[in-house]
Amino acid sequence: MNLADRLNEATRWDAEYGASLSNHLPMALMALHRLGASQARLDEFTARYTPRLHAAPAPEPWPAGDPWRARFGDVHAWPAYRDFFRQWLAHEGLAEVLQQALPYLVQGCGAAAFHGLIRVAYAFEAVAPEELADGLAYWACRWMDLGAAPPRPAKAQTERQPARLLPALAALPSSRAGLIAHRMLDAARTRGFPGAVARLQIDGSTLPRLARTAAQHYSRTGNFTVLHLVTSAQALRVLLPFIDEAEAAVAAYWRAYAAGVVAARAVPSRAAPLLAWPELTEAAIASDDDHLVKLVDACRQEQAAYGGAPDWQRAASRAVHDARRRGGATRAIGGPVC
Repeated sequence: MNLADRLNEATRWDAEYGASLSNHLPMALMALHRLGASQARLDEFTARYTPRLHAAPAPEPWPAGDPWRARFGDVHAWPAYRDFFRQWLAHEGLAEVLQQALPYLVQGCGAAAFHGLIRVAYAFEAVAPEELADGLAYWACRWMDLGAAPPRPAKAQTERQPARLLPALAALPSSRAGLIAHRMLDAARTRGFPGAVARLQIDGSTLPRLARTAAQHYSRTGNFTVLHLVTSAQALRVLLPFIDEAEAAVAAYWRAYAAGVVAARAVPSRAAPLLAWPELTEAAIASDDDHLVKLVDACRQEQAAYGGAPDWQRAASRAVHDARRRGGATRAIGGPVC
């Protein structure tokens, strides 16, 4: 079975399971495939992952004449959005749909702790139309409103390096809500958040800076929420060419990223030894932890795209080291909070 068929077959499962946890199966399968996993390993991973999942509801017809953005953020709209995006993709190509949909979806890119964004990027790269429709539907129904972009301060008060803004964000009060997405929403309502977000100067180099900062932050902390900043930055890099107003998209992503920093409550800890990529890849392929698989894959892709210091290799090393320390490479590196 080729990858696209495997991913389209996986659309028989719901987008979430348990207490609003995201179904990571399609994303993990794409990551494992890209890392070089065998067909047998993909079958094994699927067999071990699927018992937690629920069957997907049947698609519901999208009401004729209703604006497609009318139900953004309505989790109950997933069956209707599935039908809508499948029809849209059947009439137009993948690239055409992304060019039209992403400028609106990216304004709520924190959806489900970035998993709408990440799932769509993986589905696009796999050229799996049904899975892409489900990913777009999930992003739309979990679209996250973090408020309007704050007014920009004078240029003299702005900062090009996002790493220099992390301390101010980390100092803001952090919610104790269970799900990452809920903590992000709480962060965006915190007094002081808009002002801190407004200080970052957005330009063509911002996304690479955010990506590298996320990798460095994860390397220092091993924080589970920060992990999602690493994987989401990689996903946005994949999809950004389909968005004409790139700086507006990156600004929206930065708001969600900053909310993730507040939500993380990340604390630095002892650094992990740097591992070679073959060892990292082997550990990820052998792991049943979807987050470890996705992180190592994203880090490998980002290191290849940006080069320079091995920041993403260090981040992947941290994830594998922490998983082993907790009891083996197949042990979860985080927790069921997304």
